Amino acid sequence: MEKSPPDIAKFKDLAKNFRKEILEIIHEADSGHPGGSLSLVEILIGLYFYKINQKPQKPGWDKRDRVIISKGHASPVVYVVLANRGYFPKDELMKFRKLGSYLQGHVVTDVPGVELSSGSLGQGLSFANGIAIGAKLRKDRFKTYCILGDGEIQEGSVWEAAMTAGFRKLDNICAILDNNGVQENGPIAEIKNTQPIAKKWRDFGWYVIEIDGHDFNEIIDALDEFETVKDKPTFILANTVKGKGVSFMEGNNKWHGKAPDNEQLKQALAEINEL
Repeated sequence: MEKSPPDIAKFKDLAKNFRKEILEIIHEADSGHPGGSLSLVEILIGLYFYKINQKPQKPGWDKRDRVIISKGHASPVVYVVLANRGYFPKDELMKFRKLGSYLQGHVVTDVPGVELSSGSLGQGLSFANGIAIGAKLRKDRFKTYCILGDGEIQEGSVWEAAMTAGFRKLDNICAILDNNGVQENGPIAEIKNTQPIAKKWRDFGWYVIEIDGHDFNEIIDALDEFETVKDKPTFILANTVKGKGVSFMEGNNKWHGKAPDNEQLKQALAEINEL
């Protein structure tokens, strides 16, 4: 399916609006994960508004590209992107994390467009591998994308899955790492250092592309490059900023899973308007 040329100016406007909506729904719920949601904004826009083959009104369409959200606590950005892409009504967003809402704290398959319910981290890449292997066996042409967190790749299950994808030469799968350098309790390098990330994934048989995860041109080029790679899975190492766009959240682990109060929300929205 031929894609329209990317409208970078439009994407930048979407990113600004989505950051505001993420903070607004977390504030309304008084609960949620702003840091790792704000770091993923551009990546998910690149996928859902440029790259993937999808029919939002038919989320179960069998020829769709699959996007597996392994770092499921980034649900605010996932829900905001899916709602704005037309998977469900936008007025549902303000019900985030409220009793009776299907918009739970971790992504769940009750939400149109969500492929895997997430809780414990480290499971998504194995699930994505299974989808990719099944597609190979059936000779289906859809692609599978898996969004990982950099704290999450401390999990041993991720490395088993990485080994499997490389061994089976799953060139229909692309893992994207939200490499923002911070997990719930502090800097990743001080808790369980995962470096050198690119070398490790190459050693497991992956084709590695390293990008600025907030630069739409680099994101788009990487997603396009993935489709040219043969006989290897692709790993996009996207260097990002935790809490991107809000000065007091950027790089601050205290904003991994904390809602802003009224004054903090006001400041954050003002700063995003200036981006």
